[in-house]
Amino acid sequence: MPNNPSPQADEVELRPLSARSVVLSLLLGLHPPELPVKDLVRCVEPFGIAGSTVRAALSRMVAAGDLRRADTVYRLSDRLLERQRRQDDAVHPETLPWDGDWEMVVVTATGRGPAERAELRTELARLRLAELREGVWLRPANLLRPLPDDLGQVAERCTARPERPARELAASLWPLDAWAGTGRALLAQVGRARHPSERFTAFAAVVRHLLADPVLPPELLPADWPGARLRAAYADYRREVAETVRAHGGRQVDPTEDVRARGGR
Repeated sequence: MPNNPSPQADEVELRPLSARSVVLSLLLGLHPPELPVKDLVRCVEPFGIAGSTVRAALSRMVAAGDLRRADTVYRLSDRLLERQRRQDDAVHPETLPWDGDWEMVVVTATGRGPAERAELRTELARLRLAELREGVWLRPANLLRPLPDDLGQVAERCTARPERPARELAASLWPLDAWAGTGRALLAQVGRARHPSERFTAFAAVVRHLLADPVLPPELLPADWPGARLRAAYADYRREVAETVRAHGGRQVDPTEDVRARGGR
């Protein structure tokens, strides 16, 4: 595996703010993911986005199928509820003690077009599997997550114990040093951010990075792995956002959210 250099804190790519991105991030962090329009406008104001801009973005998001509207309340669409579930799983993955087994998925379907093959590859990567060679995907069997109902139609699942040393195999499947370097850079970025918009963009990058965390057993990770610190920092930030929503709109946030933020399920 190539030894990629770790990025410095000021080299982390932070996407620019938009009304759409702020609205989606606010709703993705709430349970249930809905807010009246007046509360959305108030919550977005600290980011320097005008109310008229927010309302125009909401209309476009409803038309695009991102949001559903009932009277004055906006809620995530079913498609984005699935994205919220993936985000929640990324922040609070469920794991088991690892006994040395590896989960293996072997693609058996043939005759599929490029789009179908690409879609399957994306799905297997989302399940935090890595490709050993074409059509053979695996990971340590320490992760609990729902699997697609139709996966069995295109692949076979089994358990294996590769002869290759586990740490060496994991390092060949995932760019662990690069991921850790970016994670530490993001923690530095979060620590420096003071303005609401700076903190928002930094934590949005944290969530995207956590989606790519392979969630390996601790014994397979490099030293000073920043995954737990990133999750704790984001959980604290999400609690802050929930408190802001309460203050602006008097809305009651799902009480289980704080439990999840502390690592419980």
